[in-house]
Amino acid sequence: MARIAAPERDAYLARLGLEAEPPSVAALFRIHRAHVERVPYETLWIHLGERWGVGVGESVARIASQRRGGYCFHLNGALGELLRALGYDVRTHVGGVHGPGGATDAEMTNHLVLTVWGMPTDANPDGTWYVDAGLGDALHEPLPLLAGPYDQGPFHLLLHETPGEVGDWHLTHDPAGGFAGMAWRSAPAETDAFAAQHAWLSTSPESGFVKVLTVQRRDATGVDILRGLTLARVGDGAAESTLATRDELTDVLGDLFGLDLGPVDRNGRQTLWAKVHAAHEAWEAAGRP
Repeated sequence: MARIAAPERDAYLARLGLEAEPPSVAALFRIHRAHVERVPYETLWIHLGERWGVGVGESVARIASQRRGGYCFHLNGALGELLRALGYDVRTHVGGVHGPGGATDAEMTNHLVLTVWGMPTDANPDGTWYVDAGLGDALHEPLPLLAGPYDQGPFHLLLHETPGEVGDWHLTHDPAGGFAGMAWRSAPAETDAFAAQHAWLSTSPESGFVKVLTVQRRDATGVDILRGLTLARVGDGAAESTLATRDELTDVLGDLFGLDLGPVDRNGRQTLWAKVHAAHEAWEAAGRP
């Protein structure tokens, strides 16, 4: 049963620039594209000193009414609820983003994965789709849950079925992407499965999310990425620059990434700038690990 009331559902769709329509593959693609283009992957909340949980209700409210984003637990958690409210058969799965060494059990639960079922096409007769708005620089559109290569914009992706390994499925990212790959399990999972990993990722001094501000926004031809004060474009229009002032940071967060900093007063913005600037310098000194 959908947990989003009609007004909140419509506010969420308005954020995406869409209107409610019956479930279809074409509509699913429209929703996914709009989500990654308009709702950024962001850890600004960590650096503002906010403490977010992984509850889907609060994630939906922030996206629908507060023009904020989040990372995978928030983005995919909320997207899954929106799709359910629109009549899609959605399942949540435990995943693990990993580096070049390959997937390990320790990394599982650091990512929340969605699949959508019961929507067959000629090219995907089983009708199951891998949906993921929470990887930052990876998927622009859903992928059929079929092993094979897939090209989306500048990125060449590989989807593998991996029974008997760490997960049952694996996504290999393009070498130009921000991570090596992500494994996930086919068994459905509940949101509370991610609570412990979320607590570590969002509060531990050893977490990369705590150390360095990250904001990403995907589109059809590439991705805009802010890490610390380094603003980069990967794909069409590739470029890189360093933000030099508080106002530049505020403008980029609002104008490029669509984040609402209205509730953050002048002192809060100055505190944010000082924190991000200091962290950026430490990150640079460490060789950008």
